[in-house]
Amino acid sequence: MLEISRKTNLLEQKNYRYSLQDVAEPNLYRDIYDYESIPKVAFNQRRVPMNMPEEIWITDTSFRDGQQSVDPYTVDQIVSLYKLMSKLGGPYGIIRQTEFFIYSQKDREAVEKCRALDLPFPEITTWIRASKDDFKLVKDLGIRETGILVSCSDYHIFKKMKLTRRQAMDKYLETVAMAFEAGVMPRCHLEDITRADFYGFVVPFVNALMAMSRDAGIPVRIRACDTMGYGVPYPGAALPRSVPGIVYGLQHYSDVESEYLEWHGHNDFYKAVANASTAWLYGASAVNCSLLGIGERTGNIPLEAMCFEYASLRGALDGMNPAVITEIADYFKKEIGYKIPPMTPFVGDHFNVTRAGIHADGLMKDEEIYNIFNTGKILNKPAKVMIGPNSGLAGIAYWINQNYQLSGNEAVQKNDPLVVSMKEWIDAQFASGRVASLSTHELELQIENLSGGQLKRL
Repeated sequence: MLEISRKTNLLEQKNYRYSLQDVAEPNLYRDIYDYESIPKVAFNQRRVPMNMPEEIWITDTSFRDGQQSVDPYTVDQIVSLYKLMSKLGGPYGIIRQTEFFIYSQKDREAVEKCRALDLPFPEITTWIRASKDDFKLVKDLGIRETGILVSCSDYHIFKKMKLTRRQAMDKYLETVAMAFEAGVMPRCHLEDITRADFYGFVVPFVNALMAMSRDAGIPVRIRACDTMGYGVPYPGAALPRSVPGIVYGLQHYSDVESEYLEWHGHNDFYKAVANASTAWLYGASAVNCSLLGIGERTGNIPLEAMCFEYASLRGALDGMNPAVITEIADYFKKEIGYKIPPMTPFVGDHFNVTRAGIHADGLMKDEEIYNIFNTGKILNKPAKVMIGPNSGLAGIAYWINQNYQLSGNEAVQKNDPLVVSMKEWIDAQFASGRVASLSTHELELQIENLSGGQLKRL
């Protein structure tokens, strides 16, 4: 059967209807995942079109997936982070939703305190167990949407749950029916989709979900979960690892509209951000992230990274305030006690710090040479240098000017006697066997002495 596609306005074949393949033995894709070697990336050279939605956004799982991998946040910490997230996402809700647990009294207190702020974004959603009591709790709290776990790979269906595909599908559909009965919009978390039989289970299952959704008159959101970080963004890669293929297939064979399609990834193979951007490019409106990428094992997609991916793809921040990213990082360090690796992009203490003297020389001449963008303006985090054995005259001069906020005629140059004297002192420190970087306190004390007190410790 031929139909005009609403997305491409082309005649497309619509006679691809996939039925559940209720196999006797699990399909574990042993040619790709043999467990004793690195997972392989297979290609079939089938390309699908890029199809960026008209509107894209970020959702958050910091208080659900993120909180499972660190010491649980206090209620006050959750409220503070929620306010910062709203401030970062801006008035148009680029950070659209965030999900909460509601198991305990503490969980529900955090939900109520965040809701009492009456902030338009991010919308509060939940994640629950598949029980009637939990659905009733969501409904009683007045929450519109909740997440439900629906594991879709044979690793989970056969090996963890000890079910057949038919039994798993029936169990999941019964659970979704409970959500519809409670008047709650379900968000189905298709766990481990990058090891799942896409046409033998995923597509038939999602087709059944979409039919139930139409009958109930309640939308269903599909969250494609790359639970183990196996997804790859490469054009022409084969399923089940192809992110373009998964997003295209859910839209083309299961009629999932972009606004109800969400990508959730992990960073086991360093592809979380690339895969999330790819999901946007190929048709998913939402990518699910966590603050600082904190999450199971190697973590989730870093929310702050996707703010910059959004701006790169759209050409605008659309109301987001990226300086809040630095506030969030400071809050994690000072109030929560979380140690951020110093080289972490955008939030690490050293992400825009240079140690090389030749780089510092470039920074002095024009900061743009060695800084990714105006980090002082955009992130309220100016480019810095660190003083060590390789800093050179330029690095020392740059450090003095920045640390003492000297500019114009007041700024010292690399041939200034103070700078030359500091270099001689620094060289002597490392010549005597020192290996650690010099602290700000040490540098300021020496500068105060060498400048005759003109530049005092701050």
